[in-house]
Amino acid sequence: MSQIDGEPGVKDFVEVRLPAAGAYLSVLRTATAGLAARLDFTLDEIEDLRIAVDEACAILLQQAVPGSILSCVFQLVGDSLRVTVSAPTTDGRAPERDTFAWTVLSALAGEVDSTVGSDNTVSISLHKKRGGSPGQP
Repeated sequence: MSQIDGEPGVKDFVEVRLPAAGAYLSVLRTATAGLAARLDFTLDEIEDLRIAVDEACAILLQQAVPGSILSCVFQLVGDSLRVTVSAPTTDGRAPERDTFAWTVLSALAGEVDSTVGSDNTVSISLHKKRGGSPGQP
């Protein structure tokens, strides 16, 4: 893990880049569990985050450019973990927030947001604080 220069309060980060295909998501689930365990998250919190990361990736993979790269950045900040998954998409459409999938993300991860870059890259950010109740950052 490395220090992120220029970002106050961000202690450690890990970036994982892999093919934008469902067959590789187990790598992200494992990384999520390992990093959450490092922060002493409970087993339930770890499982919630694993499911949330999987769901965020599933949302992105539906519109990812074939053959592209899925990027996942994990930021460990104090007693919380911020996970941002990003992929170039065919139409640059942000995920709809009134869907069941978005409701699941919010319930499992606490704070959830999405952004669209000028290059049609869509990002979904999850922020989970250790000890936070479900649906709370």
